[in-house]
Amino acid sequence: MAQPGDRRGLAFAAIVVVIAGVGLYLMWADREDPAQPVPQATRATSMAVASSTPLATASSAPFDVYNYLPMKKEQLAAAADVAERFTAEYGTFRYDEDPAAYANRIKAYTTPELGTALTRTITSAGTIEQNRTDEIVSTATARLKEIRQIEKNSIVFVVVGTRQVTAKSGGKQLTEEYAVTVSQSGADWRIFDIMPAAEGQFGDPE
Repeated sequence: MAQPGDRRGLAFAAIVVVIAGVGLYLMWADREDPAQPVPQATRATSMAVASSTPLATASSAPFDVYNYLPMKKEQLAAAADVAERFTAEYGTFRYDEDPAAYANRIKAYTTPELGTALTRTITSAGTIEQNRTDEIVSTATARLKEIRQIEKNSIVFVVVGTRQVTAKSGGKQLTEEYAVTVSQSGADWRIFDIMPAAEGQFGDPE
């Protein structure tokens, strides 16, 4: 039979167990309570995810880039065609052709000023002698690579010219990139300038 002192000890032990259980429950409730402040690391992660979302997204609405250009689609296409045909013509020549005839073919595409400058080079004694001595025959094709700049009355295209060359010194294929400026002359387009694309921008035809 338990003594009174023993009963008091058992009762005290039971109370301690109950209090400990309540304490554990409150600690667990605090951990699970969504109203508690979010840890700093969690907030930082959420902000990083939000900031990684791109501001610009694709739209299903129709978008016509030509509405924002200073010229119509047909004008741009015509200028590009002139740039390609000129570049192909510029790279096509042969040693036994009259240099003046070659210059006239080129001038059909250019402004008077550029035509005069190119004619001086084409018909120079050094150029003629080099072509005839090596019996150079060059046949070229051209394709538009990109549009570098668009103004109201002029466009700068980057055009890739590919030349197949035969000569006494040996045949070769050359690929050259040109910055070709096309300017509007009335209802027509004319080549205002041509330079290696790597040399950057050049004169403004306006």
